[in-house]
Amino acid sequence: MIRPIRRIVRVLLVAALASPLAAYAQGLPDTLARIKSAGQINVAYSPDSIPFSQNDGGQPVGYSIDLCRGVIAGVGRAIGNTNLKVNWIPGTVSERLAAVKAGRADLDCANTSATASRMTDVDFSNLIFIDSGGFLVRSDGPIQGFDMLKGKKVAVIGGTTTEQRLRAALRERGIDATVITVRDGPEGPVMLDAGTIDAFAGDKVKLVGLAVTSKNPTALALLAADLSFEPFAFAIPRNDSTYRLLVNRELTRLYVSPEIDTIYNRWFGRLGRPSGVLASMFLLNAIPD
Repeated sequence: MIRPIRRIVRVLLVAALASPLAAYAQGLPDTLARIKSAGQINVAYSPDSIPFSQNDGGQPVGYSIDLCRGVIAGVGRAIGNTNLKVNWIPGTVSERLAAVKAGRADLDCANTSATASRMTDVDFSNLIFIDSGGFLVRSDGPIQGFDMLKGKKVAVIGGTTTEQRLRAALRERGIDATVITVRDGPEGPVMLDAGTIDAFAGDKVKLVGLAVTSKNPTALALLAADLSFEPFAFAIPRNDSTYRLLVNRELTRLYVSPEIDTIYNRWFGRLGRPSGVLASMFLLNAIPD
């Protein structure tokens, strides 16, 4: 009598343990299969993150977009469709991450910072760029450093890591400043020009791009102080290791080829050669076969 009961318990225990695993396996995404079946790939991007990603005459262009096109070509080769249709989906960082999480986007190509908290919803590729957060101010204004923001109005794009780190830095330093959230990057220079804000926080390279394309570039200045460290990567569907490996293989192919020099020079040539940190990033994020 004991043995049958033990066998029954054992069978039930195995079934109980296997069921969640089977359900988990069935719930794993198969991004490549979905793309192959649809004959198209959905790609989220930022329409105003110069020089990483922007909308130019209805077409996305930028450093991240060039890298992304290389990845997309690799996806096409992997599924046997070199004429893969690309659906570009513009959106804010919050909208892009939500689209990837929900399966409405297969890739996010912009200047999205990879963070542990975001990894609860999406996975990330290897790094594509390293930047730091900073401040854009009026060149004729009084603000020369972070501590001079007391009593001032600081704008930042809502839902970004920069917003989180700005608020945290202000609290840590006991600086009483008014934080104003905006939707798009170009709003910052316009508000600085109008005098409705005193500083605009964002990724430094993006701030440079916004300044040089603004109405009056000479009226704006970038503070030397760093607000944060920003490691950029492509957001991809969570728990799809096959797809993530393909994305990283294609990034590696670019990083070890002359293409990366062409892409970098096209979008950052005016800033000079890549810094030692950025050059090391390319090396450390190239995965050997």
